[in-house]
Amino acid sequence: MIATKQITVLLAEDHAIVRQGLSALLKADGHFAMVGEARNGREAVELAKSLHPDVILMDIAMPVLNGLEATKQILTANPAAKVIILSAHSDDEYINRMTEAGVAGFLEKQSSAEILTKAIQEVALGKKFYSPSIAKRLHDHQRKPRDRDGMLKANAARLTTREAEVLQLVAEGSANKQIAAGLDISIKTVEKHRQHLMDKLNIHDTAGLTRYAISAGVIESSVQLTIV
Repeated sequence: MIATKQITVLLAEDHAIVRQGLSALLKADGHFAMVGEARNGREAVELAKSLHPDVILMDIAMPVLNGLEATKQILTANPAAKVIILSAHSDDEYINRMTEAGVAGFLEKQSSAEILTKAIQEVALGKKFYSPSIAKRLHDHQRKPRDRDGMLKANAARLTTREAEVLQLVAEGSANKQIAAGLDISIKTVEKHRQHLMDKLNIHDTAGLTRYAISAGVIESSVQLTIV
């Protein structure tokens, strides 16, 4: 790492106490400059476009737009962006989706401050960094078939970026009018996306879409935090 230049960091985390703690930790280190903090995935996408941070720390479970989809949108807009996933959840499905989407690193929230700062420094230099347990699992599962574009799959059907956004908002309880306003599209377009979702997933009610969103990791039925 070049000592004369601080690494700029954008942090995306919806829980204020975790966000504030991580921000304070990195500021105290002296090698990092916190240039932005996002409370949900949509804010992270917008801030990544405007701030161009060296490294983006991204939580997975966030409202409005989850970290999986936010990361995809950030990397689509800027393939050179360096995203590190920092999540309390690290099952193989999450890891596979994110590594195939092109993230530069994946850490568990149980990771120590030393591992976190090392990960940011390594990723800023253009390297990949995974916590030891995740690195081992990636090695063990590297030959398993994966969804190469990181998109949600069900019954061999893949959801578009917009369909994934609508799915999350539906599952979070937003009405069509709210979704239309939030995504700046018409109510008819929202209805069309909902119908496409149901057709692709073979699900025919909102409760079913919500259950699918939980099982696919789009939203969580409950949030469990580990503060380090």
